[in-house]
Amino acid sequence: MTRPSRDPAAFIRGNTALHEPPLIPEISLHLASEIVPIWQMTEEELEKSGLPPPFWAFAWAGGQALSRYILDNPAVVSGKSVLDFGSGSGLIGIAAAKSGGKPVLSADIDLFALEAIKLNASSNGVEIEATAEDLVGVENRGWEIILVGDMCYERPLAERIEAWLRRLAAEGVEVLIGDPGRTYLPKSGLEKLVSYAVKTTRELEDTDVRNTSVWRLLPA
Repeated sequence: MTRPSRDPAAFIRGNTALHEPPLIPEISLHLASEIVPIWQMTEEELEKSGLPPPFWAFAWAGGQALSRYILDNPAVVSGKSVLDFGSGSGLIGIAAAKSGGKPVLSADIDLFALEAIKLNASSNGVEIEATAEDLVGVENRGWEIILVGDMCYERPLAERIEAWLRRLAAEGVEVLIGDPGRTYLPKSGLEKLVSYAVKTTRELEDTDVRNTSVWRLLPA
């Protein structure tokens, strides 16, 4: 993993602004207004081309829906050990912490995401841990609930994650997924909990509003 040429926190502060996601006005995040410019600036910062999009710089529909559900139903996470997997901006982890989850661990392999999570947690007055470790396939480390937002966009990744999460669900871990109808969301073994109409932009999606659901992953 290439290290940034300068402080990634300074990069984030300099290239984003605090905004409230449309569905989650209770939370402020360091977000970018356009995807292409910050994507290019990230590549320049790391002196590396072909990087994945800076997912941490946007509040994706799946994360917004899952965060809304948690804030409206705090008993889901209150007093429980929470893993916010594929965290990006840290939105879901922040919602979990605000709802009484403790401890909350937000995981993302992107070092910029790691810094975004820390900055966003601080901006919202909550304490969450953050890790860049790739957790897919690891044994349960005491997590009682795992929260996953918008991670079913690529087949190999989605299949790896699903196999891991189904194993943990079979061991008694509650797994909730926020998803706006991505292609590789599992076609079975899911229980729908709620749906929301999430405002988005055509730069990120193919529509201005995504119908987005929160699902419980059922044990195999």
